[in-house]
Amino acid sequence: MEIIDAHLHFCRDAYFDTIARAAQHENSAEHLSEQYQVRGIAHGIVMGNLPLEQLRPPYPPFLSYCVGLGGHSGFDREAVRMQADLVEKHFQNPQCVGLKLYPGYHSFYIYDDFLQPFYELAERYGKPVAVHTGLTASDDAHLKYSHPLVMDEAAVKFRGVQFVLCHFGEPWFADAAAVLEKNTNVAADLSGILEGKLPDFQAFLTKKRYYIERLKGWLEYLDCYDRFLFGTDWPLANLGDYIAFTKEIVPREHWAEVFYGNAVRIYHLALDGANTAAGPAAGLRV
Repeated sequence: MEIIDAHLHFCRDAYFDTIARAAQHENSAEHLSEQYQVRGIAHGIVMGNLPLEQLRPPYPPFLSYCVGLGGHSGFDREAVRMQADLVEKHFQNPQCVGLKLYPGYHSFYIYDDFLQPFYELAERYGKPVAVHTGLTASDDAHLKYSHPLVMDEAAVKFRGVQFVLCHFGEPWFADAAAVLEKNTNVAADLSGILEGKLPDFQAFLTKKRYYIERLKGWLEYLDCYDRFLFGTDWPLANLGDYIAFTKEIVPREHWAEVFYGNAVRIYHLALDGANTAAGPAAGLRV
């Protein structure tokens, strides 16, 4: 079974080095390429954290990316036109397959009018808009901006845009499910739910039974597995654990869609041997 990791992070940063080690990984392109090949992961999609001005991010060919707005570099509401011009230049790069928004970290609602130029570009270029939803990695962020219900207003306001609700709004699965059920232009990835390396996978399933059964229940309730994507949030979690966990919550008959087909369709990926993990890696340190 081929796999696409539809949500990961790839940047040179002490924080990412630390969480990679906790997940029993190494924060390097060589290690990621090797692990992708071992796990059958053909390709990955980076949720960008780099400055918008970096128009040719140094990602190896087995990775596509969503250009980040409101990530580590932040954004300037007073310079929207300039930033929109930069986003358009990224969209013209074949390696860029979407836009990523970080509302909880930078205190904005994704339906705010100042974002309209970016949504217009996304619709014109056919690029999905991925949005961080649910819990945040830092305690100085604001959850009201990353609650999955905020996507409902954006999805209604911009019907021509394909949204991806990252992390399925974890832990607000019921609210995220309502947004997906109502809005056919919203998909969700299942990344960011695990952290580190699980010492005993079966013990984890038993201990977190309440949580996992409710997640599985909402997936079954929606029964729209054509709108869910596998993602790891690498280097946050161990890749082997994440594949096993996703197989636990998604019925076997939908694995091909969730692990591979949906990402190809939603992010319009054109994959061949040159841009898969089995092809040549760039050998870059991240």
